[in-house]
Amino acid sequence: MNKNKAFAFRLAIFSLIRRRSRLLAALLGVALGAVVLFGLISLCRDLPRQFRDEFRAYGANLVFAGLGSARLDLNDLKKAKGLLPPNKLLGLTPLRYESVRNRLRPYVAVGVDFAQSQKTSPFWRVTGRWPNEPFEMLVGADIALNSDLKEGSFATIDGRNPNQERYAKDFRIVGTLATGGVEDGFLFMALADLEKMTGISGVADLAEASLTLGADELKTLAANVKATVPSVEARLVTRITDSETNALTKLTSLVYLVAVVILALTMICVATTMMTVVLERRKEIGLKKALGAENNRVAREFLVEGAIVGFVGGFLGSLGGVVFAQIVAYNVFGRVMTPRLYLIPLTMLVMVIVAVVASRSPVKKASGIEPALVLKGE
Repeated sequence: MNKNKAFAFRLAIFSLIRRRSRLLAALLGVALGAVVLFGLISLCRDLPRQFRDEFRAYGANLVFAGLGSARLDLNDLKKAKGLLPPNKLLGLTPLRYESVRNRLRPYVAVGVDFAQSQKTSPFWRVTGRWPNEPFEMLVGADIALNSDLKEGSFATIDGRNPNQERYAKDFRIVGTLATGGVEDGFLFMALADLEKMTGISGVADLAEASLTLGADELKTLAANVKATVPSVEARLVTRITDSETNALTKLTSLVYLVAVVILALTMICVATTMMTVVLERRKEIGLKKALGAENNRVAREFLVEGAIVGFVGGFLGSLGGVVFAQIVAYNVFGRVMTPRLYLIPLTMLVMVIVAVVASRSPVKKASGIEPALVLKGE
């Protein structure tokens, strides 16, 4: 049996070599199909990470707050932060809002962690520089446009804390913040400075976190925080998570659809080439059958040829797919994708199956050849 299989394999190789010009088209079709298939599968595996990285530019996707109207205790926030996976956490900053005045004009001051805010809100655009010294602040673009609070000037911020105690402090304006949103109407200062000015510390109104996690993972994490730290409520920023999920679902569906079309075209290419080969070898097939070759043996020969084409084309195409996937990832997402070499054998297997299935119709044609008809007159 092993000798018969080896002989059939050598016969198939010899046949492919003799008709290499014909089968080169099938091999090229399989290789191109494998290139696109490997690239699309690699992208599908990497799309969630790429999309999460892209959507982090739109802001935080998880918000922490106190229960009801209670303010968020920063000690409780620290406990909640301990439940977040460090390797998935890009940034977390508390935000505290206070009503303040400057020259009797009312404003809203926001206390933040500027270093973390740059990670949770990368869409913030600062003209000037970020505060890095005590009692420096940013002014929103709308305030800078409609008041004398300008970059480089000083402003006296005053008000009353929740205990009705008056406070006043001079701040240096070092930059203007523009987002195109409500942030353009706020004053931004370091949370530590706001705490010193008001005399109230250890609390915030909410905290924003940016994590490279999907919506389902975020929901599980939020439930875990609520169960472990009951005084903290964790909520998903649905406008971010829903948009991310919808976009990812639609793009993944499109990729799979393209992959199916590519496989169908590859199958047509192989089937057409193999059918041409069968027609060219009608007399050869008839002679073999006249000498006693059974239909199964004839069919096996063509199926082996198809499998070899699928194997070789799948291997060459997979190597090209590694390059294709890198080019698409870099040009579309601006990032380098880690090659998924374990997909090479999977792609090769798929292309072998495609080539063998595509060869079934030509094999059926070859099995139906009558020796007496094709050898008539020989």
